[in-house]
Amino acid sequence: MTDTRSPFAPLRHQTYRTMWLASLASNLGGLIQAVGAAWMMTALTTSENLIALVQASTALPIMLFSVVSGALADSFDRRRVMLAAQFLMLVASLLLAVFASSDLLTPGLLLMFTFVIGSGTALHNPSWQASVGDMVPRPDLPEAVSLNSAGFNIMRSVGPALGGVIVAAAGAATAFAINAVSYFALIYALLRWKPDYPKNPLPRETLGSAISAGFRYVAMSPNLEKVMVRGFVFGLSAGSVLALLPIVARDLLEGGPLTYGIMFGAFGVGGIAGAFLNAGIRQQLRSEQIVRTSFTGFALSAATIGLSTSSVITFLALVLAGICWVVTLSLLNTVVQLSTPRWVVGRALSLYQTATFGGIAGGSWLWGYWAEEFNPTNALVMSSLLMLAGAALGLRLPMPDFRSLNLDPLNRFVEPSLGLEIQPRSGPIVIQVDYDIADEDLPEFLSLMAERRRIRIRDGARNWALMRDLQYPEIWTETYHVPTWVEYVRHNQRRTQADAETTDRILALHRGEKVRVHRMIERQTIPSTRDDVFHQPHIDTH
Repeated sequence: MTDTRSPFAPLRHQTYRTMWLASLASNLGGLIQAVGAAWMMTALTTSENLIALVQASTALPIMLFSVVSGALADSFDRRRVMLAAQFLMLVASLLLAVFASSDLLTPGLLLMFTFVIGSGTALHNPSWQASVGDMVPRPDLPEAVSLNSAGFNIMRSVGPALGGVIVAAAGAATAFAINAVSYFALIYALLRWKPDYPKNPLPRETLGSAISAGFRYVAMSPNLEKVMVRGFVFGLSAGSVLALLPIVARDLLEGGPLTYGIMFGAFGVGGIAGAFLNAGIRQQLRSEQIVRTSFTGFALSAATIGLSTSSVITFLALVLAGICWVVTLSLLNTVVQLSTPRWVVGRALSLYQTATFGGIAGGSWLWGYWAEEFNPTNALVMSSLLMLAGAALGLRLPMPDFRSLNLDPLNRFVEPSLGLEIQPRSGPIVIQVDYDIADEDLPEFLSLMAERRRIRIRDGARNWALMRDLQYPEIWTETYHVPTWVEYVRHNQRRTQADAETTDRILALHRGEKVRVHRMIERQTIPSTRDDVFHQPHIDTH
């Protein structure tokens, strides 16, 4: 039966609805500020490269700091992280308004302030996106992601045009002040929200360990790696349109800030359409078909924008670009969320953002430099060729089909009672698991153990190996290390319901009632007069 879920289903949940409405106000202010910053740079300098760097200065901190922000989102209270980000952006926006109204802004100062605002966005986004799963049930998650895109693009359809009017009538300083006021809606909503996070009896991971765990999880998840690569290529190529749009409005269309705002708004109109078309598109096309079509559509849009001198044609091309932008990025975001368990979702999203916004930041600099060395038309046409190459990349790195895995904790692990008293930080811990496997089952067993290796390493195991007993060749031993006992417990708690199939199939091949699990603490051989230098390992059946 075809899923006919309403795209507005997440709005039934009060917390999500309140946060979504508050985000509308915040996004409106941010887009007004973006128009003010981009147009002020055109007044401060004639350098195409510096103008394009306004977008890069906002995207670059998302690339640089999202990984740390993702670790903070998974390790700390996400609500407090978002509040800290909002206050940071509020202060930066107020200072930007003061400097602009006092005629103290220079190109360098403008880029610095937009960089700080981008840093606040980098801190906010992983916690906000990871919190969507805390506000709505899992079946509503795809629609919630699409609604987030729709909300942003509703504001992008009116915010830039409104920003153009404000800048033309009252100056960029007023646009910056309005943005500062807009943060209060989201701050108020966050102060009222009282999330009920599950209690974790384990100590919090250190920041370095949390970041390492996020990298390891993504590196051992082939589907996520494909998302990262396609997100980077899309950002690198498609970032040309927004980076060069002020130049397009000023030079190719011979307009002013209002023209720029209207064209920016056209991109937002397309984004709204793309957000509401998402559900129907996903029912009709596979993920790779959607991404490939969006890359191709954006390439057509970029080339048209670069070659057109007609406001109407450019407007329509920007609508198509907005559709392709939202369809692609919302699908990639949803795939990340549905492919990642809650314990690491903030870090996975942050790495996705690092890849995508790293591409946008790099593309903004690249196409701005290209436009300055040659011309904007040449830069946009060349970026469209790179987009076509990104579509062809799907032949080698196809996107996974859109599906939802059960990534809830498996909750089968029970911390064993040990014969040797140890501390949570005791280690290193060595784990050995013995299996009795018949010869006829070896091909299937080895295939399953390859998947087991990926899952083990993804969840924190080190030095994984599979060994066969030379004297009793039917006995196979899986072995791996973890740094400490608490990391061993954490490793087992990370196992999900989706991982259970591999575990159950391996256990079904084992001959005997239970596999033997050896849990040992590693000790160095050092001179000692004591007789208990070597402790006996803890052995049980599991």
